[in-house]
Amino acid sequence: MTRLRIQHISWPRRALILTDTPRPDCGNCDGDGGTAHDYGDYETGEYAGTDWEPCPCWDETRRWTLLPLPRLPRWLRRQHTDVDPWADSPF
Repeated sequence: MTRLRIQHISWPRRALILTDTPRPDCGNCDGDGGTAHDYGDYETGEYAGTDWEPCPCWDETRRWTLLPLPRLPRWLRRQHTDVDPWADSPF
C-alpha cells in the first residue's frame, strides 16, 4: 500500500511534488513520522529544546517533482497590506 500525497513547495523552486507519508498504523510513531524528545539544560533543568528522531516507517527524502511552477510576476508578488482582495467592492 502506497502512502503518497501531493504537496506544494516553494524552495528551492516552486513546484508540485509527490512525497511519501508516514505509515498511519506504525506502532513506533503512531503515524507522526517520528518521535520528539524534549531535553533540558544540565545545570538548571530548564527546557532547552527538542530533538526529533525520525521513524524508519517513513523516508522524508523520498519526493518526486511532478510539475515545476512558474515564478509569479513582480506585480503579483507585491504586498498590499491596505487592500483586501476578498472584501466586497463599494461599487
